[in-house]
Amino acid sequence: MDDIWNLLLLQSSPNVTRRLLKQMIRQDPSLSTFIHSSSARWHHQLPLPAERAYKIQKHISDPSIQRKLYESLQRFHVLTISDHEYPVSLKRIPDPPLVLYASGDLSLLEHDRCLSVIGTRKPSSYALPAMKKVLLPLVASHCLVSGMAQGVDQYAHQLALRNGGRTIAVLGSGFDCVYPKNDLQLYQQLMTEELVLTEYAPYVVPQRFHFPERNRLISGLSEATVVVEARMKSGTMITVDQALEQGKDVYAFPGPVGSETSEGCHFIIDQGARIVHTHHDIVVPEQR
Repeated sequence: MDDIWNLLLLQSSPNVTRRLLKQMIRQDPSLSTFIHSSSARWHHQLPLPAERAYKIQKHISDPSIQRKLYESLQRFHVLTISDHEYPVSLKRIPDPPLVLYASGDLSLLEHDRCLSVIGTRKPSSYALPAMKKVLLPLVASHCLVSGMAQGVDQYAHQLALRNGGRTIAVLGSGFDCVYPKNDLQLYQQLMTEELVLTEYAPYVVPQRFHFPERNRLISGLSEATVVVEARMKSGTMITVDQALEQGKDVYAFPGPVGSETSEGCHFIIDQGARIVHTHHDIVVPEQR
C-alpha cells in the first residue's frame, strides 16, 4: 500500500511528468527513496533543476495535499498500471498513464467493443441527425467512448444514455474540477451509472495541455475512432493522429461541401480514413 501511496503522491505533483516518474521507478520501484529524500538529493540523483526538485518536495510534504489525496481514495476507484483491473488496451499504447482515477461501473473497462466518437465542440446542425442515423444501430452492442466536451462528445454520451447503451467519458481534469460545466446533470449521471476516467487527481484543475494528453486515452480505450465533424486545426485532429500512432482504425463522416466543420473529415478521408455512410461501414473488432 505504501508503494501505491508514494506513486499517487508523486504523480499528483504538477512538476512530475510521466517521463520523470518512470525514471524514478526505474531507480526505485517503491519510490520510497524519493519520498524520504531531501530535494537536494533529487537535484543530484535524477538530476533535476534545484527549483523543480524543491517544488516537488514541497508538494509531497504538504499535509493538505496528503489529506486531499487520502479523501480521494475513499471516494473514487484508483487503478495503477500494475492492477488487474487496469485496461489492457491502455497498456498497449506508447505512453500509458501510470494512474487512473475512476468513478462508476468499472466493468465497462472489459467491454468487448469500444468505439471512440469525437468531433468539434461547435457542431453544425448536420452533426446530431447524422450521429443518430449512424450510431443508434450500434449503441446496443458498442460502448461509446468520448471526452464529455461540449458538442459532439456530449451528443455521443447522451445517445448512449437515452437509448440503452453504455458509455465512458475521459476527462482532462480532476473529478472535482470538471470542465466544461455546461451539463453537470450529464456529468453526474455518467459518474454514477456509466464510467468516468481521468489520469489527474480529483483536485487538479484543467490545463490547456491536459486535453491533448486526455485524447490519447480516448483513442487508446477503443479499437476504432469515428470522427463526426472536425476543423482542420483542432483537438479532434490530434486525437486522429494519436489513434493512427496506436494502430487503430479511423472512420470519418463526410460533410456538406464548403462546411468548415467537415474540412478535417474530408482531409483524413483523402489520407485514407474510412468514409462512413451507414452503420454498416463501421467494423469494430472485439478487444482481446
